[in-house]
Amino acid sequence: MSIRFTAKARRGMAALSVVAGLALGVAGCGGGDGEDEKPQTSASASQPGGSDQRAQEGQSDEPLTELKGPDSLLLQITSAVRDSGGFVTVSGTLKNDGGDTVNVPAQLSGNETEIIRNGRSLGGATLVDSQGKKRYYVLRDTDGRPLTTTNFPALKSGETLPVFMQFPAPPADTTEVTLQLPMFATAPIKISG
Repeated sequence: MSIRFTAKARRGMAALSVVAGLALGVAGCGGGDGEDEKPQTSASASQPGGSDQRAQEGQSDEPLTELKGPDSLLLQITSAVRDSGGFVTVSGTLKNDGGDTVNVPAQLSGNETEIIRNGRSLGGATLVDSQGKKRYYVLRDTDGRPLTTTNFPALKSGETLPVFMQFPAPPADTTEVTLQLPMFATAPIKISG
């Protein structure tokens, strides 16, 4: 007896294989000391009410820097970590420091059509290496989604949201870069790792 698969069945099996592989990868992520755990997709950091990302990543409560933005928004950067894969992950907290509920501005996504069509994000962020005279843009996955926190809820007064942005890593001898985000002040940050 010969089994023949249609093109649709083959695609379904391929999708099932990918999902199974992802599930195995997620299942193997627990039990570490938190040092190597990084957000890999936007879904992990965009869920409101989820676990505290800073505790998972071994971040301190003391921010490296703070960037003031519109409508009393405050971006507190708690870490900028270089990893062995050639990336820098910048993590922190977006806080509504004002008295009213605030919607995160769409301008933070930047102006690239591919990023904008994936919803609100921090896709407009860049790291500037003034020593090497280079600008690094937020990385994207194979579907064009930015590797940052996405789809922000409205932030009530005093509410915070853990955020991350992932960039290509500058050369190993570059330890300080400037973080730029549309509508926010710029600030230098130190890269560790």
